Amino acid sequence: MKKILIGTHNKGKFGEISFLLSKKIQKVSPIKLRIKSPKETEKTFSKNAELKAKYFSRFTELPVISDDSGLCIKALGEKPGIYSARWAKKHGSFLNSMKFILKKMKNKKNRSATFVCSLSFKYPRGKMVTVVGKLKGLISHKILGTKGFGYDPIFIPNKKTITFGQMPKFKKIIMDHRYIAFKKLKRKVKIL
Repeated sequence: MKKILIGTHNKGKFGEISFLLSKKIQKVSPIKLRIKSPKETEKTFSKNAELKAKYFSRFTELPVISDDSGLCIKALGEKPGIYSARWAKKHGSFLNSMKFILKKMKNKKNRSATFVCSLSFKYPRGKMVTVVGKLKGLISHKILGTKGFGYDPIFIPNKKTITFGQMPKFKKIIMDHRYIAFKKLKRKVKIL
């Protein structure tokens, strides 16, 4: 495999998936091909990842890898979950969304949360492979760190004392939910 389309408009996700893929593979962005994002109409991370992979593969002969991921917070009924990006949009930014979450979490004793990532790989005109990676952790009491993207500055992975937002990029990329999903995908799709 010489080229792959990474089906996301999110620069952070594009960067992480590019890093995980072999250096020999040329990574193509849908932005470059002027392909818009599809509407996420499904109810699970896996179904949304598959929806994106199918959608992007309609515009290209390349294999496609797509991602649907989000933060599930126990005390908030597993929200924002699949609506993680939509919450950020609703509140005007991820920063505002994090402030909203921390306000809602103010008096909650249980701060446990899970970062979930579903990756789908679609062969050109062929089958699709979908996997899920999960990483458990806690919601911090403050927004900490400026690294990473999305909700990284409020998520402390289990057995760690700092948020993803405080971690060096390389450290975060080789332990997060996307990495866990990618490792599973690589076992099933040897060409990655």
